[in-house]
Order: sequence, then C-alpha cells, then structure tokens
Amino acid sequence: MAGRILIVDDVATNRIMLKVRLTGACYHVSQAGTGADALEIAKKENPDLIILSHELPDMSGDAVCAQLQKDPLTRDCPVVMSITCNSAEARIAALRAGAQDYLPKPLDEMTLLARVRSLLRARETENELRLRDDTSRELGFAEIASDFIKPANVALIAPGGDAVSWKAALASVDSRHNIRVIAPENALSWPAPAREEPKGSDTGKAPDVFVISGDLTRQDEGLRLLSELRSRPATRHAGIIMVLREGAPQQAVIALDLGANDLVTGGFTPEELKIRIDALVTRKRRSDQLRNSVRDRLRLAMQDSLTGLYNRRYAFTHLTRISEHSRTSGHSFAVMMLDIDRFKQVNDTWGHQVGDQVLCAVAHRLRDNLRDVDLIARIGGEEFLVAMPDTTMDQARGAAERLRRLVEEIPIVPAPGMEPIHVTLSIGVSMGPGGQGNQQHPEGLLQQADQALYASKNMGRNTVSFCRSAA
Repeated sequence: MAGRILIVDDVATNRIMLKVRLTGACYHVSQAGTGADALEIAKKENPDLIILSHELPDMSGDAVCAQLQKDPLTRDCPVVMSITCNSAEARIAALRAGAQDYLPKPLDEMTLLARVRSLLRARETENELRLRDDTSRELGFAEIASDFIKPANVALIAPGGDAVSWKAALASVDSRHNIRVIAPENALSWPAPAREEPKGSDTGKAPDVFVISGDLTRQDEGLRLLSELRSRPATRHAGIIMVLREGAPQQAVIALDLGANDLVTGGFTPEELKIRIDALVTRKRRSDQLRNSVRDRLRLAMQDSLTGLYNRRYAFTHLTRISEHSRTSGHSFAVMMLDIDRFKQVNDTWGHQVGDQVLCAVAHRLRDNLRDVDLIARIGGEEFLVAMPDTTMDQARGAAERLRRLVEEIPIVPAPGMEPIHVTLSIGVSMGPGGQGNQQHPEGLLQQADQALYASKNMGRNTVSFCRSAA
C-alpha cells in the first residue's frame, strides 16, 4: 500500500532516519524543517499522512496542526504528532489540535509503521467513498450532507470492574454519548444489520464504538475479540478503540493490523479517551453517511438490473472521477473492455433465459475477483467495463489474465442437470498515466481499450491485448 508521507522535524538527523525507515517500506517521503514549510508543502503535494514534530523553530506542532485543520485543502490529511514530553497534557493538546495520534520520541519503528498502515488504510477507504459520493452528486442522486453528528452508542468491555470505572470516569468529563458496559461474552451477540431500519430506532443495533481492554480474562483476549468484531457484518464498520498495557509495542502493532481504529496506552485518562471517542464517532458518522449514500441512492438508478453491476451511465461518469483522482495522486490507472466470445451462439443454442444466467455468472466472477476500489460495469449486451485506480501496467496485465482464466477454466452450469457451458473472454486494456501527464480524456481511453479488444478478437478470441500506447 503505497502512500505519500510528509515528515516535519527541525532536526535533519531525525528526518533522515525516519525517511530511511519509511522509504524502506516503499512509501514516498517529503521533508520539511519548519511549520511554514510544512503548510506550504501540504497544500502543494496533498500528502496522505503527515508525521509532525511537536517542537519546531517557528511554531508549535499544535499550531501547525490547527492551521492544517482550518484549510479545506489539508483538513482531511491525518496527522501523527511526535512528542518529546509524553505527558497527559501534551497528548491531549495534540489530539485537541486535530492530530489523529501521537507517538513519543524516540519513535518505535514497529509501532510507527503499524500506525502508518492503519491511517493510510482508513484514508484510502474514505477517499474511495468520497469519490463515489462525488459521482452520485454529479448525477443528482445525493442529498446535501449534514454537519450534525448525533450522539453514538459506546460499549465498554474490560475485565472485572474496570469497565464500570471507565464509565464513571467518562461521565466526569461530560461525554455526550450513550455509554454502557458490556460483558465480553455478550460482545458478539449482535444480529446482522437489517436492510431497512425504522428511523430513530437503535433497538438491537450494535454499538457505534467499542472501547476494549487488550487483556480480558486472559492476556491478549481483547485482540481476539477485536478480530472477531471485524469479521462480523453487524460490527465490521464499528469504531474500535483498544486500551493496551504500557510497554507492549507488539500488542499495539497487532491491534492496529487487526483493524483497531485507535489506541490508548500508558494509563487511562478520561479526557483523552473522550476526545478520541468524539473524533472517532465523527469520522464514523461521515463514513456511514457516504457509504449509505452510495448504497441507497445509486443502487436502483445506477445499477444494471440483470447482473447487479453498475450500468453504462454510472460507469462513464465515475471513470471521469478516477481520471481526475489519477491526476491528483500521480498514480496510473487501467481501463479494460471485456466481451464474452460468441455469446450469440449461447442464446441461439440454449435460449435467452440461459444466456442471462451466463451473463450473471460471468459478472459475479468478475466482481468477486476484483478489489473493492475497482469499478466494474455492464455497458452492453455481453460487454463489460473494468476501471482499476492506482494500478500499474504489470498489475493490469496480471488482473486481466486472471479474469480471462477464471472464465475460461470453470464452465458455467445454469441449472442442476444442465450441460455445462464453456465461454471465454476477450479483453482489451488501455492505461491512463498519473499526474499532470494524464491529459488523456476518458473517452479516448475507452476507445483505445475498445480497439485493443478488437485486436483480441482478431487474434482468435480468449486473449488479452493492450493498446499500442500502453504496450
């Protein structure tokens, strides 16, 4: 998972050492030695993450973070504050200024890289949701987002009477959320979310946020509970804060890689936990709002009724968004045109009902073997479009060959007792370059992919071809 990271530290040695660690993990790194330089570079380069020293020569890290929050161009960029004085006051000040987390100096490499991975995963998910929401807005199928963040249901899970103590401590700092204590054995009892829920009803719903001790009745049992919560449909998108024992970096790394949104270590501070809960609830509400917008407003208007894939209208509009994102991110993307070979013979031999079943089976294979961020649509009778953001040519070639083999090697059985039907795909691929060099209009990329598809047909079908400019 590549990402662009800005390191801000007035000590050149610190910047160099941190850059070596991050470039070794294949991240793209920029550097700044002052707060003013950091603000300028952040506006210009739009990094995916900023690692910001609390001590700078011209202003404090808190002031830089506050300035980043005020600017619409940088306010969504996550910030990790590196602090020398690991006191409760310093930690709370960093979080209040808008930092997603803090790490005490000297930085622990394992914990740092785990936190970077966690924040970049969250940013990638939010960017994709925003990209899809922008598409729906352009097509007139989204409502104006509300700035109001309603109180959340927060569940506290800890051994013995710790959770009761947490609840009392949070009440002392005037938390506005609905906080309840849940026994560890009841944490996985939530039913799957209903397709339609009465407005204003929270009955039977899983909590919005879990605060879980890393050690429950046994050491690291909270980590196992975290893994289970992330695997269940009812709690997959819940916010999760882990309260971990001090001096256990490996526990922190595992928690972040298992999907914890946030960590509290080094002692329980009610004010700090309150700030973290508030920030996590805000992020979750916005993500839920974006996710629901995509799910509800586009399902009927933008999907192909037969296969459940996106239709032509949505696909071409969203492809423009992917192209714009490519110019900003600097990453290339791939466009594929896929066509079922000799599909007319399927309809002529078995009838249109069986032909529809074949179309659905192919569509499901394509959808199940692409990433969540990839666009897949049915744009014609037996023709499909795939667009893969942040994709190199080699990755596109591998994906296209994988899809071709999946369709060729496994025959389709439309109904029990029916003869298996063997079909193949011809695929044409074009590439959109990233950065400002991407001047190719999406229509041109579609035309190039279509020409490459025509070349695959001429070469005997069941083949992947790239347009000449891409190859």
